[in-house]
Amino acid sequence: MDNKNQKNNEMRSHIISTLVENKPGVLQQVSSLFSRRSFNIESITVGESETKGLAAMVIISKGDEKILEQITKQLNKLVDVVKVVELDPDNSVKRELALIKVKADSELMRSEVIQYANIFRGKIVDIGFSTLTIEITGNPNKINALISLLQNFGIKKIVRTGPTAIAREASL
Repeated sequence: MDNKNQKNNEMRSHIISTLVENKPGVLQQVSSLFSRRSFNIESITVGESETKGLAAMVIISKGDEKILEQITKQLNKLVDVVKVVELDPDNSVKRELALIKVKADSELMRSEVIQYANIFRGKIVDIGFSTLTIEITGNPNKINALISLLQNFGIKKIVRTGPTAIAREASL
């Protein structure tokens, strides 16, 4: 098998950026399409776009080039989908948000958790009697590294958005 065919058959994550009508039922249509075709959605984020009445939907799905081609064709067939683009991972900005509630029931624990949060450029967004909640944004590897360090304190709860992405400006 030559290198081109091997690359096409390679399972990897794809970042699919879509512009869709901002109305009820569109998210369900898109997720149903993935489900019917047995494609797994690793992450999906949706929010208002810069254009009134349209929403930006970023989907991360794993598959080979053939699967990506099928996904793109099927998304383009949906009436409420305006535009579908695969983002180049090397030419896009990818970020995720996580809220991490950590046990911190002593002054020493609080101090150490705050230091870790600061090192990772996280923010303490809530303080309880025995917990601290950290907000962190960044690439998923950065978030995973902080979570790994906080395991020793006792993580009470983690909520993650999943990655979202945007294309970088073209190089000059």
